[in-house]
Amino acid sequence: MTVFPEDRFYIDEEAIKEVMKHEGMFNLIDTLSGDKVDFWILTGTPFDLSRFSRRIQVSVLGMSMYISTPEDTILMKLNWSKLSGGSRKQSDDALRVYELQFRVLNMEYINYWVIKLDLKRPWEDLLSNAEPLI
Repeated sequence: MTVFPEDRFYIDEEAIKEVMKHEGMFNLIDTLSGDKVDFWILTGTPFDLSRFSRRIQVSVLGMSMYISTPEDTILMKLNWSKLSGGSRKQSDDALRVYELQFRVLNMEYINYWVIKLDLKRPWEDLLSNAEPLI
């Protein structure tokens, strides 16, 4: 992929093709910094449709792209943790986003989807472990 030169970025084109068929997720990894970007494929679920409608446009490496809001990132990470049987990585990621963004989070939106996605327990765990940055 010319947008992401192979000497700097790792992206598995076969994984992308597979994800497009099965509505999953793939990663882009910056091999110099170790930073990772998750790309989620849109599904027809009510949460995905909501998440997509709330996306925000940002500039990354001089390119314009859309990303999920902090609220939707938290909810996705908690849901992935639940679906994977309790992935600590996903719940820790959700916790860190919450701690960094807590002042601007739409808590009404999060609480609505916590109930709809059956995330009450992971959400309560996150809140009990959170140490928001002031």
